[in-house]
Amino acid sequence: MNNTAFDIVAIASSAGGLKALMQVLSGLPVNFPASIVIVQHIDPKHPSLMAHILSGYTPLSVKQAEEGDHLELATVYLAPPNHHLLVKPSRTLSLTQTELVNYVRPSANLLFESVASSYGERAIAVVLTGTGSDGKKGVKAVKKMGGKVIAQDEKTAAYFSMPSAAIKTGCVDFVLPLSEIASTLISLVMHSKIE
Repeated sequence: MNNTAFDIVAIASSAGGLKALMQVLSGLPVNFPASIVIVQHIDPKHPSLMAHILSGYTPLSVKQAEEGDHLELATVYLAPPNHHLLVKPSRTLSLTQTELVNYVRPSANLLFESVASSYGERAIAVVLTGTGSDGKKGVKAVKKMGGKVIAQDEKTAAYFSMPSAAIKTGCVDFVLPLSEIASTLISLVMHSKIE
């Protein structure tokens, strides 16, 4: 357990997400003392180049998640195409190909719910640009367990449907323009608790 307020940041994005993820990750320092897990909805029929692309924008280590990966600090784990990504209480990752959730796999809801049950108040959920409402149930779980929730604002989201669905739950702590999300994560994780 490190001496920061949070141990994990779970990020969900869909349409427009690659650009948004580039901007968020590029703003985080090499010594960012939390693990980052990401669900981005992508075409399940093609291998994903996302880890390769994103690693060019951030000093953090970026990899496609594999079954049994042990979560490391300052490391970004991406859900592989067509797999749900879950975090276990042992701080390891699990991949499943169970049924689609709200028509998607990977599902932000499943990721957020697993992070909430494994990390409780030491988790942050972030909902970025995207269509549909994936993440809505998951942010409720994170909030219920005492974690923090961030959603991208309408002005900077290429598609506001996913952030809007999260905001409407009443469980979002910060609604932020894309340019402020990285600095807020740094404040939350590295500078102990801010309200």
